[in-house]
Amino acid sequence: MDTGDVFDPNCPTRVVLDRIGDKWSALVLLCLDGGPMRFTALRTRIGGVTPKVLTQTLRAMEQDGLVTREVFAEVPPRVEYALTDLGRSLHGPISVVADWAERNVGEIMRCREKFS
Repeated sequence: MDTGDVFDPNCPTRVVLDRIGDKWSALVLLCLDGGPMRFTALRTRIGGVTPKVLTQTLRAMEQDGLVTREVFAEVPPRVEYALTDLGRSLHGPISVVADWAERNVGEIMRCREKFS
């Protein structure tokens, strides 16, 4: 299957949308745009993510072909994560959504206050 149909409930495209829509995956993509990063640097840059959740996110993104995990034979071992070509192709759309969120957060928060 080369293309999907997001409106077909049986289409795996929905799994892809879940990955893209996950806030941690989006933040990892944004962080790794500048090049490879170690786990602790990623966690620090993202902020608010637990080690367990970040590990799960990185594993899922690796399985989806969005990031690579490289282990260096050093003492102590060093591990770096980087975007694949597929991950880099997703960075553009995610960064547009992130920019939109930053530009419109004030308006969204004002709208939410109306319902509080």
